[in-house]
Amino acid sequence: MIAPGSGTLTPGHFLIEPYFYDVNAGRSNSYGNLTYVLYGLVDGLTVGASPTAGFNTLGGAPSSSGIGLGDVSAIAQFRLLRRRSDSWLPATAFNVTETFPTGRYDRLGERPSDGFGSGVYTTTMSLYTQSYFWMPNGRILRMRVNVSQAFSSTANLDGASVYGTDGAFRGTATPGAAFAADVAWEYSLTRSWVLALEFNNRYQAATRVRGFELGGAAGATAPARLDAPASDAFAIAPAVEYSWTSNLGVLLAMRVIPQGHHTTRSITPVIAINILR
Repeated sequence: MIAPGSGTLTPGHFLIEPYFYDVNAGRSNSYGNLTYVLYGLVDGLTVGASPTAGFNTLGGAPSSSGIGLGDVSAIAQFRLLRRRSDSWLPATAFNVTETFPTGRYDRLGERPSDGFGSGVYTTTMSLYTQSYFWMPNGRILRMRVNVSQAFSSTANLDGASVYGTDGAFRGTATPGAAFAADVAWEYSLTRSWVLALEFNNRYQAATRVRGFELGGAAGATAPARLDAPASDAFAIAPAVEYSWTSNLGVLLAMRVIPQGHHTTRSITPVIAINILR
């Protein structure tokens, strides 16, 4: 669910994989959709995009006014190493993802739940690996180890925003760099059924929010600083996959994030459909 594969698509083939999820954190729910649309451009290179959308409910505050579009990412994945049966080296790929600030993130008025974007351009560089192990019973165990580093630009803020500012705020927000590491295993029970287990850790450096608050008197302002501290989130995600055919399958998963360092406890059920053409 969390750790992408290190393979690239056969040239001329599409992969469409929509994810539907609900991030339940206390009294709030964030219902969302993330869809991967990938295409094998040439041998060893897959390109694509991943649009997002969502709807939020917040305890004690108004829910989203409707389903909103979030940020959109462009994806390019390059194969570095193809796995060979006579070598211990894993299949390896390098992935570059550029996220564009297409979702609404400020001028939210009395509905902070209408914020579905970040307002920043984010470049994520990742290294994906995958190894295969034959078990004594003849089944395959796949192991993925992925790492990624993300860097973001600065967003201009006007009023209430996803960064916790209010209607009188004017300024900027600069998210800190983020590092993530994933380890995942997939065990093939049969040709159709697969069990999976993933561990993920994500460190987000502090986000700098600086600006000023408009005062009541004409032209009056006051400096404002609403920095968000660094956070560290650990997640575990068990899953089960079923494939009707080699081109069509479904994933049922659950991501659990315990209370952590500046991290809110959350439980996220997920269903995804995998379509290969």
